[in-house]
Amino acid sequence: MSTLDLFAEPVPTPEAPAARAAQLRTQLQHHGHLYYVLDAPEIPDAEYDRLFRELQALETAHPELLTADSPTQRVGGRVLDAFASVRHAVPMLSIRTETDTTSSGAEAFDARMRRELGLAEAEAAVQYVAELKFDGLAMSLRYENGVLVQAATRGDGETGEDVTANVRTIGQVPLRLPPDVPAVLEVRGEVYMRRDDFEALNERQRQRIAAGAKGEKTFVNPRNAAAGAVRQLDSGIAADRPLSFFAYGLGEVSAETTPRWMTHYGMLMQLKAWGFPVAEQTAVVEGAAGLVGFHQRMAAERDRLPYDIDGVVYKVNDLTLQQQLGFVTREPRWAVAHKYPAQEEMTQVLAIDVQVGRTGKLTPVAKLAPVFVGGVTVTNATLHNELEARRKDVRVGDTVIVRRAGDVIPEVVSVVLDKRPADAMVFTMMDHCPVCGSLAEREEGEADHRCTGGLFCSAQRKQAVWHFAHRRAMDIEGLGDKLVDQLVDSGRVNTLADLYGLKLQDLAGMDRMAEKSAQNLLDALEKSKQATLARFVFGLGIRHVGEATAKELARHFGQLDAIMAASEDALLQVADVGPVVAHSIHTFFAQAHNREVVQALRDAGVTWAEGEALAPTEMPLAGLTVVLTGTLQSMGRDEAKDKLEALGAKVAGSVSKKTSYVVAGAEAGSKLDKAQALGVPVLDDAGLAILLNGDKP
Repeated sequence: MSTLDLFAEPVPTPEAPAARAAQLRTQLQHHGHLYYVLDAPEIPDAEYDRLFRELQALETAHPELLTADSPTQRVGGRVLDAFASVRHAVPMLSIRTETDTTSSGAEAFDARMRRELGLAEAEAAVQYVAELKFDGLAMSLRYENGVLVQAATRGDGETGEDVTANVRTIGQVPLRLPPDVPAVLEVRGEVYMRRDDFEALNERQRQRIAAGAKGEKTFVNPRNAAAGAVRQLDSGIAADRPLSFFAYGLGEVSAETTPRWMTHYGMLMQLKAWGFPVAEQTAVVEGAAGLVGFHQRMAAERDRLPYDIDGVVYKVNDLTLQQQLGFVTREPRWAVAHKYPAQEEMTQVLAIDVQVGRTGKLTPVAKLAPVFVGGVTVTNATLHNELEARRKDVRVGDTVIVRRAGDVIPEVVSVVLDKRPADAMVFTMMDHCPVCGSLAEREEGEADHRCTGGLFCSAQRKQAVWHFAHRRAMDIEGLGDKLVDQLVDSGRVNTLADLYGLKLQDLAGMDRMAEKSAQNLLDALEKSKQATLARFVFGLGIRHVGEATAKELARHFGQLDAIMAASEDALLQVADVGPVVAHSIHTFFAQAHNREVVQALRDAGVTWAEGEALAPTEMPLAGLTVVLTGTLQSMGRDEAKDKLEALGAKVAGSVSKKTSYVVAGAEAGSKLDKAQALGVPVLDDAGLAILLNGDKP
């Protein structure tokens, strides 16, 4: 035997490929669950891909080893002539919708439940499960002996469409379940598309369109994109569109199975234990107060969720009470969907005007026929820039779909081309500023046109003053946009430094400014003179310099003069500062009028503590990532964030396995739950105090 023979791979026996394939399927299912459902991967993507390719090669060489639950079956590629019909063993019923979007909608549901259960006023509160109402596509997953055999849409509730090939491509849908599941198990839930996945999909579509691909289009919203992906006859196309899944109920379950839960929440936790994703916001609440609190919390969090919801769902938790309440007109009495105000509506474009921002950006704005959307009446919607307006082909006279989510500026999503009038007018960006008449230019590589008038342009002057007074900048309480308009329009304020020369008589005679409110503003101006370097730099309104970048500049250089004198190469050494930001900062301080403004502010008494440049690694909390949640007793969250960042910590908005600590105050919500699930250390106010001393608890 040669030396090479000693190290040769053993000749596989007939059983070896089958054993290895089974082993690979188990490993890939385990790591897929960690990645897609728990968001806690144990191995890098490259290692997962290596295992996946090995299984693919085995199945190609030995077709008899291919199984329906193999992870390789997620990639799609099968093309159907049409979808087969599926008769639901248990109908997929709809839930009654509560259209009263206020708290009284939740109170009415609880009152109805108590009345139908015959509960007196003094009796205990009804316990409910409160869930999110996902804006996706309802789906029924049928498992037989633990293997996914069929996925079907709701259809008319009685009969849906077989979309199994497409649903297999969804990473969060288990292809095989643990051995302890019932012989027949139908899991009901929602297929949806995350917002970041939706944006990435649309970006790919735009690139394909730009490259000349035929038949491609961008998608209006995540729900339409998800529904369209599920209903593709080519599962290869479905696999190219990133879909996700949440479980929230059951259909048919083997009759011989002994129930393992007595409550709806218990059932959800069992589904989670079997490997199905269940929304972490799902909660058990008591009575009307609990329902109202959940509705309000989710309304506040709605725009921060990574996916769209259009309401919440309340269900009586006790399954015995659910049976007692029964159904009416094929709707369960024990559940209701409590809607939020619609975030998309249809209206008409009456005109397209151009607004000038604080940095001189010219933004086309669609003037709309008033429409109630996202809880408010909307009359304006941004078109972002000329390129975006042309891409969406928005014209004066068009009927459009408008979206407003929370405090986000309303935007035009798309045009309803079927309703376009013959005389609809195409929008073209003007070549001058509509406020000051200065030339409007679009820099090479930029999408936006900008006014070149600088502080000469009163629109920019107003925005610059307002930004300077911002709560996260110089924090000048009482200096709102209406007052800024008056100060600039009257000529009392032409530069930022003019704010600190204002007198009581300058203010007292202005609209809505009595002597007391005028004095309060003067006091706020005086207080704002004691700033921090980071707040001052942020307040200058340098293009591309946000609050986080201003803090990094202050940490890195320690002194304003050092920032002002820094070359672009020196600026590139600052964390998170790239070539575009470095050029913007250097250009700003290279202009004489900007240096004059800075000096005038210093002469007016604006000051801040300065020190030596401090490398991030020298800071006591460098390398730590902290998440704040709930109401802190010792200080506000903004103050805590500032102090933590001043010591070198990064303050993040969401919890992940990379989070060092979660500081939880009163009424901490889902962030606390996720921290506990991931094993992230949780601190109270006392623990925060230790951190702020520069120590690690």
